[in-house]
Amino acid sequence: MNFPVVGMVGGGQLARMTHEAGIPLGIRFKILSDTPQDSAAQVVADVTVGDYRDLATLRAFAAGCDVITFDHEHVPTEHLRALEADGVVVRPGAEALVHAQDKGVMRARLAAIGVPCPRNRIVADPQDVTRFAEEVGGFPVVLKTVRGGYDGKGVWIVGSAAEAAEPFRAVGPLTPDGRREPIPVLAEEKVDFVRELAANVVRSPHGQAVAYPVVESVQVNGVCDTVIAPAPGLSDELSAGAQGLALTIARELGVIGHLAVELFETADGRVLVNELAMRPHNSGHWTMDGAGTSQFANHLRAVLDLPLGDPRPRAPWTVMANVLGGDFPDMYAAYLHCMARDPGLKIHMYGKDVKPGRKVGHVNTYGDDLAEVRERARHAADYLRGTIDE
Repeated sequence: MNFPVVGMVGGGQLARMTHEAGIPLGIRFKILSDTPQDSAAQVVADVTVGDYRDLATLRAFAAGCDVITFDHEHVPTEHLRALEADGVVVRPGAEALVHAQDKGVMRARLAAIGVPCPRNRIVADPQDVTRFAEEVGGFPVVLKTVRGGYDGKGVWIVGSAAEAAEPFRAVGPLTPDGRREPIPVLAEEKVDFVRELAANVVRSPHGQAVAYPVVESVQVNGVCDTVIAPAPGLSDELSAGAQGLALTIARELGVIGHLAVELFETADGRVLVNELAMRPHNSGHWTMDGAGTSQFANHLRAVLDLPLGDPRPRAPWTVMANVLGGDFPDMYAAYLHCMARDPGLKIHMYGKDVKPGRKVGHVNTYGDDLAEVRERARHAADYLRGTIDE
């Protein structure tokens, strides 16, 4: 068989769902997983268990692949450059992916190409945070570690210099000589936004690109709770502007594969870029059931330089609700009620142990009436979690 081998670094739920999207295409799929119990390692036939921070491990894994891609952004940038120097096809490449790995690099590059962002700069200590706060109109301000943060981790909203000490204690992984370097801290103005949006696009090596509808992302305690596609009440002008912004970023940064651009919508009708992710993303999970081609299938098509699929929605509204772990570990027992109540419900579970607050799955619903579609998704997610019992 001459079907290509796609290697994905990371064994989480994104790898699990990308593998699922490749099955109908006959794509051979390998993963580099931290443990045999990781979400994707449970279902993928070809699993290498190893440390993605070890260059020798990465090289050995890449030797059996036609292309390497990722379900997280944590592979050291210098290792990606070493793989590319070896002739390995890495998508997205190191020069693109560094913008999703390092928030300082991202902010500098986006500013250079004229992308609207919150005011920001790297800060050296709590006193420097105070000086930055004075520049942007006062506290509170947002502090972020430039590397390693996700789902609210590595992000602090501080109201004074005294509250700003914690981020400066963050350190990176062990270096080869056994040291841990401090992680630089980025300060940003706290944006008074109306809501959070996400623009998801996919770009292939030959320059084809597609854009999904802009969605509203509802966050609870820094974690994505619900995604509504398309974002309700969003003007055609702002929607097209957000899609165009994401497509511009993908082109200017040389992104190959899926790009999620997390956005703030402001009260005065603007969008500001908050974060970038160069991989399938939680804000795109609705596409598994709500779009002509899912984000996972299009990511695979892009990294293999195949023609991209139709991103248009199948129904007027699709709602994705994350299923978070709670005090009810037997989620399978809840299937009977959820499926009987809503035959149109789509459940996607990740094979993870149930722990409070942990993303263990998601549900998708779709239809013509937004209120009904949203209630169906919310009910199913809450019932699976055990927070409701009827």
